Amino acid sequence: MACTSANSLLQLKCSSSHQTPLLNSRRNISAGSFNLKGGGLIHKGFVYRSQRQFIPRSKVGVIRAVAIPLEPAPVESAEYRKELAERYGFNQIGEPLPDTVTLKDVITSLPKKVFEIDDVKAWKTVLISATSYALGLLMISKAPWYLLPLAWAWTGTAVTGFFVIGHDCAHKSFSTNKLVEDIVGTLAFLPLIYPYEPWRFKHDKHHAKTNMLKEDTAWQPVWKDEFESNPLLRKAIINGYGPLRCWMSIAHWLVVHFDLTKFRPNEVKRVKISLACVFAFIAIGWPLIIYKTGIMGWIKFWLMPWLGYHFWMSTFTMVHHTAPHIPFKYSEEWNAAQAQLNGTVHCAYPQWIEILCHDINVHIPHHISPKIPSYNLRAAHKSLQENWGKYLNEASWNWRLMKTILTVCHVYDKEQNYVSFDEVAPEESGSIKFLKKVMPDYA
Repeated sequence: MACTSANSLLQLKCSSSHQTPLLNSRRNISAGSFNLKGGGLIHKGFVYRSQRQFIPRSKVGVIRAVAIPLEPAPVESAEYRKELAERYGFNQIGEPLPDTVTLKDVITSLPKKVFEIDDVKAWKTVLISATSYALGLLMISKAPWYLLPLAWAWTGTAVTGFFVIGHDCAHKSFSTNKLVEDIVGTLAFLPLIYPYEPWRFKHDKHHAKTNMLKEDTAWQPVWKDEFESNPLLRKAIINGYGPLRCWMSIAHWLVVHFDLTKFRPNEVKRVKISLACVFAFIAIGWPLIIYKTGIMGWIKFWLMPWLGYHFWMSTFTMVHHTAPHIPFKYSEEWNAAQAQLNGTVHCAYPQWIEILCHDINVHIPHHISPKIPSYNLRAAHKSLQENWGKYLNEASWNWRLMKTILTVCHVYDKEQNYVSFDEVAPEESGSIKFLKKVMPDYA
């Protein structure tokens, strides 16, 4: 099983002429000195039999035996991790991070310069996004119908850059002037009709509780009891976490960010201001677009790029934290350093996407410390590779990676991390089986 602790494996060889193995099975056995007594394993004065019975030391005879440790458990094996990486579409699956390593240890290993805010670099990202977005709108206005999908892809990616700018503002890594950050963040989110403050409050919790069951506000595995509760809901979940998953952030945007009851009393005032800005943009911006270009113009110039943005919003988020070997854990088992360093994925995309989206997919250092500005993420990642490289999960975007996430990472399972829908409900998971057949498997 990936990313869970395997049981110890011992092989005990008798010193008789036949050297018959007396025990060759997986057991939860404490570390220490062991001897074999009367067919059982003695540790701290007791005999451990395969039937899990404990017998006092005084009632057994002694035979000579030697305990020989075999290979490490698969999760600790470099060869097994390499096999998993190939299977899942990763370049590297990191070693498990020791429990003794703290998030502070990782943060203090980073150069201080990666935390420095540079106003020139910050406003350069605004210039890149504004220019690329304007170019995208021009392309949409001039492109023949058969080139519109390319224009929409460019414009949707460009407007994702606005989201990343607002994302830096929310983390207080855009400017030393906090009022400027709030204004820029609110304005950057407006073309996406995304309320800045509600998103900021929920996103802060995602960083504080990354991959924590029931607490992380980004992706969560599907709960089996919820999945089995209602046939209609089950069908919606299968399609939502399968073929429609690259647009599931739309549901998250709608359900989470506009409901005042989901926020603490001290947050509600700022939430209302953000909602007022969004509704003002809808009330003024949409009629202007329709007045100038008609309903089809609204679809061409706003809706299709917006859907392109949500494609990246969904895809980036699920790739950052979702893989068969990356566990979600309950709060009592959760470890901050493991979740942020071991549970976050660095994924390299084509260069034009990296530029337009301001390196947001250099994501591990961002989870080590969200105070690192987007333009310093690559330098921070280089430092992490030098100091913690063997623990990192790294990939370059490929079809096998996407196919793994869309067809495997579904229902929460403590032992396996995830169980796919077609294992839990094979008769109703036709869309998942279809994806397994038609999606390319190139890595």
